[in-house]
Amino acid sequence: MLSVGLIEKDVNGDTLWVWCYPSISPELRDLLLSKCCLTQDSRDFHTLVFGQFSRTWYYITTVEVQEPTALNKVTHFSIAVTAKDFNPEKYAALSGILCRMYIKHGSPVKMMEAYITVLTKGICQNDENGSFLIKDYDVRKAYLAGSIKDVVSQFGMETIILYTALMLKKRIVVHHPRIEALLEFTRVLPALTWHRKDWYILHPYVHLTDAELEDLKKCPGYIAGFVDPEVSNRSDLFDVFVSLPDSVITVSQGAKEAMTMGKLHKDIAQVIVQSAEDAERSDSQVIKDISIKTKEVLTNLFALADECEDSKITLEVLKQHHFPPATENFLFHLAAAEQLLRI
Repeated sequence: MLSVGLIEKDVNGDTLWVWCYPSISPELRDLLLSKCCLTQDSRDFHTLVFGQFSRTWYYITTVEVQEPTALNKVTHFSIAVTAKDFNPEKYAALSGILCRMYIKHGSPVKMMEAYITVLTKGICQNDENGSFLIKDYDVRKAYLAGSIKDVVSQFGMETIILYTALMLKKRIVVHHPRIEALLEFTRVLPALTWHRKDWYILHPYVHLTDAELEDLKKCPGYIAGFVDPEVSNRSDLFDVFVSLPDSVITVSQGAKEAMTMGKLHKDIAQVIVQSAEDAERSDSQVIKDISIKTKEVLTNLFALADECEDSKITLEVLKQHHFPPATENFLFHLAAAEQLLRI
């Protein structure tokens, strides 16, 4: 954990940043205010939103204040926790306890004490407000919390487009007007490339602001979620565009060559779909099945690299193996993504 902050909406309808510990930069504070549903014009109320900015994760929990409490001039408030790790369930549980403390005491002092205890001892015990143990929240649980089966159920064989884009470290933009749907869908996608266990590619809640887009463009490949439909016109931001409400995946003109599909892709797609459609298999088993198939592809790639000088693959070496054109093309771009290509 890096910090905890408090945003309040008062009886006059004004929303203000009122407190934080130990500190938050002005840039991050402005970002957290913009992500908090209390500052947005719409009447939508979101109990939890999370995202990433500049390699810092943020988790914002919002509650409505029910009378009577010590907070007599406050109608709603949000707790914003920033951290270096991706774990929405962990920080939602902690924020829930902090929220109940604030409602009870009406002062951030108790929240600060609880925050320090979690930081130093990994535990926050308070019988009345529930207890929290960091060790209950393993990072693997967070990685596996979404449903890969739901993704495959929605997109079927086309899931291979998402898989290929992730393997090649392409830029995926996902649009849905509802933030909850966006968070639920995007958080699953990094699991398609389980061998990397890299959730830093995930930016589930992005606005079309200069600061956020600059931050996004620093990443060579990413999964970025947007609620603003205007993002569909920003072809400079994506190689693959996913319209979640319409269940449509589009590959941009510039990425079509690298994303050409062949028999290898069809084989992988069949493994994904057959595994996901098996009612006996859990989401984590489906991810394992995909991971085994990925390992086969990577083992072949590393074997090719071993044949080469400096263990770096060249197009000439690939051509000597007479792969089908789409497979050769995929392996060439995959070698580049895995830094096994001689430039």
